[in-house]
Amino acid sequence: MDDDLDQALGAVGPRLRALRRQRETTLAELSAATGISVSTLSRLESGARRPTLELLLPLARAHGVTLDELVDAPPTGDPRIHIRPIERDGMTLLPLTRRAGGIQAYKTIIPAGSRRRKPELRTHEGYDWVYVLNGRLRVVLGEQDLVLSPGEAAEFDTRVPHWFGAADAEPVEFLSLFGRQGERAHLRARPKTRDPRRDTP
Repeated sequence: MDDDLDQALGAVGPRLRALRRQRETTLAELSAATGISVSTLSRLESGARRPTLELLLPLARAHGVTLDELVDAPPTGDPRIHIRPIERDGMTLLPLTRRAGGIQAYKTIIPAGSRRRKPELRTHEGYDWVYVLNGRLRVVLGEQDLVLSPGEAAEFDTRVPHWFGAADAEPVEFLSLFGRQGERAHLRARPKTRDPRRDTP
């Protein structure tokens, strides 16, 4: 049992390094996000420092993975996904993807009565695609102020100043696909039916 534990903990360092490189994050940036010193992070990745729960919890949170994924725990055979909601700016984000890097999927819920009058626009690296499920979503994107209804979608470069909020006092639910490295959502559409009248000379 001890050998299995040592083997699992020994594999954490390379996994931490791989996650950080996938996200193109420096040790200094990760240190700022977790509060763990650069030297400790470096020793963890090299295997010179034994990982502890106190160190792994903030690292798992920063990389967007579970502790099980970080230590490569064996699957339990349980098909259920245990989603841990994230509270941010009065909204609840439900992560729908478990892997680090690549496109991340979220379901976002804005509760009833949470309409914010003054948008606080933000920018960051990446590309976002949103699809409204319920309610009316207000999207401020640069100079544009849009309201999306259920069934409508929008996609944009997140380096453009943007903000999400409820368009009225009703709750809003929407799906979001986000890529940190600027991956775009690839949507396939059925081609339009050709008009045979246009084919006549």
